[in-house]
Amino acid sequence: MATPSSVTLPPDYDPEDDQGEFMNPTMQEYFRKQLISWREELIRESEATIHDTLQGTELQKPDLADRASAETDHALELRTRDRERKLISKINSALRSIDDGEYGYCEETGEPINVARLKARPIATLSIEAQERHERMERTQRDD
Repeated sequence: MATPSSVTLPPDYDPEDDQGEFMNPTMQEYFRKQLISWREELIRESEATIHDTLQGTELQKPDLADRASAETDHALELRTRDRERKLISKINSALRSIDDGEYGYCEETGEPINVARLKARPIATLSIEAQERHERMERTQRDD
């Protein structure tokens, strides 16, 4: 998936301060490391949940209220894991786009996505303007 890079990041590197070309190798490496770290954290949390929570959950409790509570907790945990699975898929896609040289550019307009937006949401595929257009269209279609 993400290929190791020969770029060494300075310890205090901030892509917002980078005056070089947009998505230069240093900036790409910064986001690659952020995405890999985020993915590893999600995988660790998922494994811990499976090990500690889901395998140890006893849904057959004698008390009806306890059983309902355990089933609700179990369902919530499964939904959370499903969201994280989808997020990991988006992270993998972002890592592929770094490898392909397409990371950081809006899928709709081709324009660079603001670096502050990428820092806040490294899996962003749309510029703020394009995202707002999509959200307005969704609201309009939902209201019909």
